[in-house]
Amino acid sequence: MTARFYVGVDVGTTGTKAVVFDEELRIAAMRRVATPWRTVATGAETDPLDLLEAAKVAIHGAIDAAPAGEVAALGVAGLAESGVLLDRAGRPVAPVIAWHDRRDDAQLADLVRCVGESRFAAMTGLPLRQQWSLTKHRWLLDNQPSARTAVRRLNVPEWIVRGLGGDEVSEYSLASRTGWLSLQDRDWWTDGLEWSGADTSLLPELVPSGTPAGVASDVLPAARGAVLTVAGHDHQVAAIGADAVGVGDELDSCGTAEALVRSTGPGLPTPEVLSLTARGITVGWHAAPDRWCLLGATQGGLVLQRILGMLGISEDQRPALERRSAELGHPRVRVIAPPFGDLDIVGVDDDCEPAEVWWAAVSTVTDQIGMIHDAMNSAAGHHSRIVVTGGWANSHSFLEAKVRRLGPVIRTEVDEAGARGAATAAMMAWRTHRGTGA
Repeated sequence: MTARFYVGVDVGTTGTKAVVFDEELRIAAMRRVATPWRTVATGAETDPLDLLEAAKVAIHGAIDAAPAGEVAALGVAGLAESGVLLDRAGRPVAPVIAWHDRRDDAQLADLVRCVGESRFAAMTGLPLRQQWSLTKHRWLLDNQPSARTAVRRLNVPEWIVRGLGGDEVSEYSLASRTGWLSLQDRDWWTDGLEWSGADTSLLPELVPSGTPAGVASDVLPAARGAVLTVAGHDHQVAAIGADAVGVGDELDSCGTAEALVRSTGPGLPTPEVLSLTARGITVGWHAAPDRWCLLGATQGGLVLQRILGMLGISEDQRPALERRSAELGHPRVRVIAPPFGDLDIVGVDDDCEPAEVWWAAVSTVTDQIGMIHDAMNSAAGHHSRIVVTGGWANSHSFLEAKVRRLGPVIRTEVDEAGARGAATAAMMAWRTHRGTGA
């Protein structure tokens, strides 16, 4: 009997991964390539065709390294907010602007004047800040004449699926990051579209994660005929991959950025939504069925990396540093780490040890994520469990600080949770396509 495989693709800000999974969702092979951004004065942008080519290279590399068998389906998760504009022939007409690019200052100021923070947050579940698709779309229309010829707009994972031969669809968790989706209505918000110079004809049909979206074409010979699906926003899809999508489950993804992903039932009252967005926490439709997602993030991993660099501590030396920090107890120093600001270390004297600075940094970043956790508990009820994943989950002192601040945590043994979640969506799409149910 021919082995059957499912491919999960995760198009991240720094890298694009393709992972081949067997029917038990065990990793059979993987390939990672850099996501091809070019730096500009305001941040970063890229050519949509370069993004597609990077995904194809990763997919081919993973499939070539896998055992012989049939690729039944392929799911694509990835970064949100960034979009691809296409003309009537399906050709890109503008660059993909990175979600963190800050070129849309004037557009953001106009959105504040025309819509207002409270109305925007109540309608979309998003804090009014420089990240969402609608202000960057407006910037393109204001500054790039070719963008005005666009008849279709896709999020990045949706573009990859289309580029592999699939159908044009809008997936709900990605749509929730555009600023164009009404949170309560689960449909396009026409006032937001109108403000940004768009209308509903620009956007394809809204579908849930795991919906079949055509099959792979000849552009992907190694997976020709595989069922395609858009899995959704990478953070929510990682929660699926880590099996952390029960009501009240919280995925703590501990990478360079630390993201807290809470799964909850839909329908939080507007006052609770506004309370969360005022703290920088987004509220949107989840990639998991019948769920909303609360998402807050810090730069915790980046802070810890910078502290290690300042202390001159290598990865090989870090275990000894962590052991010593556990012996010292409460540190005498404080690390102050504001978002996007400079690090300050306060209280250093001649007797201060590197381990004290390390423990102070770990305590600071843990308290930052703890405040997000507390806000989620206050608005959505007490959490059920916390599942920890990512590179920093391997740090003993980091986990110890979490337990002290948040209570018991579960360290998942799942590798590549984002790609695993995308492969789970692919398996669902294949079963639906075959008529066997999801």
